[in-house]
Amino acid sequence: MHAVRTQSTLKWTVHLSVLFLVALWIFPTTGLFVSSFRTVDQISSGGWWASMLSAEQNLVVRAAKPSSQVQDGNLYVIEGDLFAADKGMVISAWGISSKAIGAYKPNQFAELRKGGRITVTADGHFRMVNSEPFIGSRGQRIFFTAQVPPEFTLANYHEMLFDSSNIDGMAGAFLATMTVTVPATIIPILIAAFAAYALAWMRFPGRAMLIAVVVGLLVVPLQLALIPLLKLHMNIGIGKGYIGVWLAHTGFGLPLAIYLLRNYMAGLPRDIIENARVDGATEFQIFTRIILPLSYPALASFAIFQFLWTWNDLLVAKVFLIDATGQTIVMTAKIVELLGTYGGNWEILATSAFVSIAVPLAVFFTLQKYLVRGLLAGSVK
Repeated sequence: MHAVRTQSTLKWTVHLSVLFLVALWIFPTTGLFVSSFRTVDQISSGGWWASMLSAEQNLVVRAAKPSSQVQDGNLYVIEGDLFAADKGMVISAWGISSKAIGAYKPNQFAELRKGGRITVTADGHFRMVNSEPFIGSRGQRIFFTAQVPPEFTLANYHEMLFDSSNIDGMAGAFLATMTVTVPATIIPILIAAFAAYALAWMRFPGRAMLIAVVVGLLVVPLQLALIPLLKLHMNIGIGKGYIGVWLAHTGFGLPLAIYLLRNYMAGLPRDIIENARVDGATEFQIFTRIILPLSYPALASFAIFQFLWTWNDLLVAKVFLIDATGQTIVMTAKIVELLGTYGGNWEILATSAFVSIAVPLAVFFTLQKYLVRGLLAGSVK
């Protein structure tokens, strides 16, 4: 009875821990997703959890210019609407100075400094009257507090991905990141697969030493090799570009890839390999027709981790991929740049951050399907 109770407690503990980790990941991701469809005013007014509710915002609109005034008897009148379109806003307070936004209630009158009076209704209609003509080239600024209904838009995605005049350049950063990530994922997998097969099933002098070297390279800090590798690239003429960053990611990813694939391939049934050799199959045929299909789970697993690591990388891209024109800047570096330069564009930052995690998620779930298929391959004859 005590053992059963202990197992039940452990089971609930594991389930609650997993649930906590899932919630810890889902909540911020949901926040980014919702914020990517909101305007900057709505993001500033409240959290994403209140996106479906009306929010109170402080806004400012400049009234029509004095040139639009009309004469009504002995009075000169300027009137219009503060809302460009009917958005269902309701004004609760207004003012004519940034220091006193809520000085007046709807339908109350305020005295203008240059003469005349102004009133604003709850639905956003304003009316300025004066016994003398209004002068000046700019309209009166009107500050107001209003209840703004929820609003969602695709303009953030359009500006980030398709707007050619977008000063943030996120579309170019997205393409540059794809250009870096895809080859940097495929190249080390191809090299590591051949190397792992040789270390697992081929007999040659120095094989044990090579395995020890691979294991030793796993503990070499990435930061330790950045500057020497960059100097090597500069000396051989590669410089700072896509080729250099591909080779850097390949070199940093190969030890782990070879180690994982070699351990997996070494655990495959020896009888299959021996029977293939007896039937006259070459090493290349054994590798392509037997080892690779059986090793698909390990290949897919490393592909997922390599893609995620390369996509989210900032350090290697900063060192090996520097372009004064900004045409090869990756998304991680661009997001950091936006945080430092255009910190007020929260809607663009949220959209960029969600796109930056949406692609790895799509790759993960896509390869996960093939990963499960690969795990089941060969289990049933």
